[in-house]
Amino acid sequence: MIVGNLTAGGTGKTPFVIWLAGKLAGRGLRVGVATRGYKGAKGGARRLTDVDSASDAGDEAMMIRRRLAVPVAVAPRRADAVRLLEADCDVILCDDGLQHYALARDVEIVVVDGMRGFGNGLRIPAGPLREPVSRIEEADAVVVNGTGTDLPGAIRMRLEPVAVVAFRDGSRRAPSEYAGREVVAAAAIGNPERYLCDAARARPPDRDANAAGPRALHAGACRRGRGKPVLLTEKDAVKCNGVGWSEAGYVEVAPEVDAAEAAGLLDLIVRRAAEKQEMTS
Repeated sequence: MIVGNLTAGGTGKTPFVIWLAGKLAGRGLRVGVATRGYKGAKGGARRLTDVDSASDAGDEAMMIRRRLAVPVAVAPRRADAVRLLEADCDVILCDDGLQHYALARDVEIVVVDGMRGFGNGLRIPAGPLREPVSRIEEADAVVVNGTGTDLPGAIRMRLEPVAVVAFRDGSRRAPSEYAGREVVAAAAIGNPERYLCDAARARPPDRDANAAGPRALHAGACRRGRGKPVLLTEKDAVKCNGVGWSEAGYVEVAPEVDAAEAAGLLDLIVRRAAEKQEMTS
């Protein structure tokens, strides 16, 4: 099962993969997640273990493993990661595999960033598209993350801040506890503006917002975060330890997906998984 996007940059694929894996596991399916990981995960195909880190496996892969009780495999070639999971998984979700046509696919799901949509409609480097917008018509399902883009028949999703998790001790606080406080919101994700907008719903609009690149994230947050809470995205948190911050944590978000709109997709995946089991038995 492929979960991907048509544009460069973040669209919300990973949170949707986490949501989808949880729903499928709740239906009794054995679920695994395959991904390329950071720079091909710096090695051969393998399942992630407790000794892996974001620096050698990738932030998305580590975030998925931390959030889900399912096997996660990484490999320079996604097909190799899939093979590691085939023996004991009924459904394998391939994160960011839409353009990798060496992968067999039973279901294709395209996630669209509602805020940015398809940009100027042009392909890289003139625009943000990896493939023409018409490619979306071949997908089995389309998920729109957030508002701003309306696509007929799309499944609607939004990311809701549910907790701020402290680096220091893992304690959890309600995002509303930061209302009225000046904070530094730091992000090195594909679309930091969306994170800042989502986080702002739990805090006043006059926040001290810092959208930094990966190299500048830690230094910039430390510099601007003296005496202020520093709030990172969960993806960035797997690469940081909070050293140098007096008060720091990451904003944990939960995907809110329209249940009625998603029911057909879940039924389709369950049906395809059953058909595949019949063919191999």
